Amino acid sequence: MRPPYPMIRMAGYLWAVPNTALGLTIGLVLGGRFRRVAGVIEVDGPRIGRVLAKLWVPAAALTLGHCVLGNSPRSLERTRRHERVHVRQYERWGPLFIPTYLVISIWLYARGRDGYRENPFEREAYESESCDIRDD
Repeated sequence: MRPPYPMIRMAGYLWAVPNTALGLTIGLVLGGRFRRVAGVIEVDGPRIGRVLAKLWVPAAALTLGHCVLGNSPRSLERTRRHERVHVRQYERWGPLFIPTYLVISIWLYARGRDGYRENPFEREAYESESCDIRDD
């Protein structure tokens, strides 16, 4: 299906480019397998999986712009709906997404709350799907 406003779609891709480049670089450095799925580059591999397992909140997948890093093709497929919400968030927030996400998480943790589950970016993504992205 073609987006109704191609120029707006292109602007979203361009605004997210710095984060996408970071994701692609990480995927290359960690020797990931690349594939394009509906305009998003998905990258998986065992070394990516080990890095994702060691994050402060272990994950099956992680989105950086229009690049989604996952521990396996199965995890990428299972988390696709959740991660596509993050792709759209990167299109809106661009290079401001990561610092904004981190500031909100730190602020929540400082107040004794869950900086991951209560982060509005994650809440929006979890509302889009029913599975727990950390299960594999």
